[in-house]
Amino acid sequence: MPHDFNQPIIDEFRANKGRMTGYFEGARLLLLTTTGARTGTPHTTPVGYLPDGDRVLVIASAAGSDRHPDWFRNLVAHPQVTVESGVFTYEARADVLTGEERNEVFARAVEADPGWAAYQEKTERIIPVVALHSLAQGGPGTINATSFGEAIKVVHDAFRHELALIRGELNRGTATDTDTDADTGTGAESSTLGAQLRVNCLTFCQGLHNHHTGEDTVLFPLIAERHPGSDAALTRLREEHDQIATLVDALRETLTTPTDPATTRAEVNRLTAALEAHLTYEEQELIPLFDA
Repeated sequence: MPHDFNQPIIDEFRANKGRMTGYFEGARLLLLTTTGARTGTPHTTPVGYLPDGDRVLVIASAAGSDRHPDWFRNLVAHPQVTVESGVFTYEARADVLTGEERNEVFARAVEADPGWAAYQEKTERIIPVVALHSLAQGGPGTINATSFGEAIKVVHDAFRHELALIRGELNRGTATDTDTDADTGTGAESSTLGAQLRVNCLTFCQGLHNHHTGEDTVLFPLIAERHPGSDAALTRLREEHDQIATLVDALRETLTTPTDPATTRAEVNRLTAALEAHLTYEEQELIPLFDA
């Protein structure tokens, strides 16, 4: 069973599809279900994560304890885990990073939040970094929605939430990651665009590209077939996809060449404004079709 401290967090996370309030508001949080190394029973733990392209990373800091957290020992024994992102639930393979790869990722985390380094200084054990690779076929996993209309809103809200996190990180010059096993840093100011923040932005760009590609190739043709009167709305949405793709390319350019963080912030703000207008219009036009 989850620790008493964890259960209310798990309940709120699931009820609000990953959106948290209070101490964990704005945190990058997921639910990780592992199989007990000794008992074979499932254990769910809220943990902080780092975006990393097509995988996510979790750090087994245990607040600098000399003992690995239980969830880490479980996944070493049973590497297949279940991940809940708030929007999606999927099975994943857990790989413990080693050598230079582990050191590079941990350095990125420390650059984003020096609290990770403080935890490493408290213990002689090498704090593990774990990559979680989705095993879902043909998509990101099972969406936590009960209808197509709700699914659109849930996915859109996830993009809104991620952009808000990135904007906050840009404005603060820091990333705040936290979980209930104290596998988190403490936050610190930085005047430069850190490597992990670049990865966060690039991961978001790729996720948005994949989402729009899926809509253009699968969802929109299905809607056009079933709702012939939607042609004008679908045409506008496809045009907006092209416009947003141009903004995404501009953001990628600022991330792959040396640039002032203010330039990146301006590109993120431009993308945020265009994407919010697009998502709102899409919800207004498409959700009633599905709900009907």
